[in-house]
Amino acid sequence: MDHVISGVAKFQRDVYPEKKETFKKLATGQNPEVLFITCADSRIDPNLVTQTDPGELFICRNAGNIVPPHSNQTGGMTASIEFAVAALGVSHIVVCGHTDCGAMKGALNPEKLDSLPHVKEWLGHCRCATEVVKEKHGGELNADSLAEVTKENVLQQMQHLKTHPAVAAKLATKAVQLHGWVYDIETGMVHCYDPETDSFKEMEQAYAERTLVVGA
Repeated sequence: MDHVISGVAKFQRDVYPEKKETFKKLATGQNPEVLFITCADSRIDPNLVTQTDPGELFICRNAGNIVPPHSNQTGGMTASIEFAVAALGVSHIVVCGHTDCGAMKGALNPEKLDSLPHVKEWLGHCRCATEVVKEKHGGELNADSLAEVTKENVLQQMQHLKTHPAVAAKLATKAVQLHGWVYDIETGMVHCYDPETDSFKEMEQAYAERTLVVGA
């Protein structure tokens, strides 16, 4: 904890002065372009991975980068998504999974989560992903299924997003775009879902036709 406390002191002494004008603007409001939904895993830093500054990403994090399907029961994710889309007016939504995800390991082995009842129930929102992968492989799941389940979970959570009224409305008018990513912790690579080929590709390839300069 000492390094966390000293980190705050370093931020106030070294970092804040350099970005003082940015924080001055942010003090009275925010205008993020992207809703970034990712895992709560401590190894993921959305701003570091995307090289963005405070105010550019509206970040929602939880175990497994899960988006529960819309229902009349209000939850933190539902309210945050609605606020980001309907109030802040984000134009992009990223669902970002990652390698070696503990939540996906739990989804693959729910019988091992009996001592964590809330986690087990939460990961029920990943069941579609495990069932899809299981169906593709003759009903079998094993440790080698982790990477595939991680990708499939991103796709399933993107489908869940479409059940949220605010998102559905903006998708209907093409005011919002959905993106599915998987971040590789070891290599730093980000693989992105390409709907045209129904596959995950390296970012440079997936966004080749967009006005995006990767590495700039």
